[in-house]
Parts: sequence; C-alpha cells; structure tokens
Amino acid sequence: MRTMFSFMAISADGYHADTGRDLAWQTFGQEFADYSVEQLDEVDTLVFGRTTYTELAAYWTGDLGADFDPRIADRMNALAKLVVSRTLDAVSWGTSPAKLVTIDELAEFKHTSGSNIAVLGSSTLTAALLRAGLVDELRLMVNPIILGDGLKLFAEAGTVPLELIRVRPFESGNVLLYYRPAP
Repeated sequence: MRTMFSFMAISADGYHADTGRDLAWQTFGQEFADYSVEQLDEVDTLVFGRTTYTELAAYWTGDLGADFDPRIADRMNALAKLVVSRTLDAVSWGTSPAKLVTIDELAEFKHTSGSNIAVLGSSTLTAALLRAGLVDELRLMVNPIILGDGLKLFAEAGTVPLELIRVRPFESGNVLLYYRPAP
C-alpha cells in the first residue's frame, strides 16, 4: 500500500495563510527549494483540493514557478495529479495525467502499486483525509512568524492525536515537524 503524506507550511501560531490568502510571509530560500526537490522525488502522485490545485497550476506552469526554481517546476508539472473537488468539471496540468477523484476513490488509489502520494497545501482536503484515516504522515513546516490572524490550519479536522516522528530544523528558522496520526 502507498503512503500518503500531507505537507503544509504554517505560521508559528498555526495559520496556513493570512486573511487575504497571501503566502508572502513564508520563509523560502535555497535550503527550502532543495528540500522541495527531495520531497517531490519521493512521490509519483500529487493530490490537491480545488483551491490549491487552481493556484498551483497557474503558478507552476507560468514564468513565476520556473523563475523560482526550474527543478521544482519540472517535477510539479511532470507528476500525476489527483484533484478532489465538487465544483470543477475537468482538470489538466502539465505533461502528466490529472484526474478528478472522490475521497473514496483516493482511498482505493492508495492500494495500487507505486510510490508515495503527497497532498500539498489543501488544508480543507487534508482535514477530510485525516477524518477518513487516509493520511499516514503530516509534515508541518513551521515558519518563524506570528500572523495573529488568518486561515487556521485543520480547523475542520476534529481531534487527531499525533506522534512526533522527526524534527528537521532549517537555517532560515523554519522547523519541519513530521507527525503520524496516533493509533
């Protein structure tokens, strides 16, 4: 069975975006870019909710993504994508197949052969996947900033006990926390 992990960047006070859905507060840099490449090399499929899919498809297929880091853009555009949405009629992004799926279909997909599956961003979807017991690992990149307000991470997840399995500090002040849902 495939492993599904969710990667989320958050503020020190638990927000994944500010009140205007802006992410300019996130701390990037070469170390983060190198980690992003490592993480994308672990997977053969990316999973998104509608909002994140729409935003990232526009970013990574345009000049901004290639200018940020062509290694990441190449991987983002080449990997297969599954999108969980009740409002999109069709999806297409990059050189790989993109497909609309339900959470039940995603559960079945975990039982197929292949590499890991990454849910990038998509906080509402990640909360639903946690409730469904489909997330095997949470990777939370805590940025060294307090926003004070914004979009709360996992607001709809309910109670999910977690076990800390690894910590990776970054020179930028970011700290990557690896958790797995506790049994």
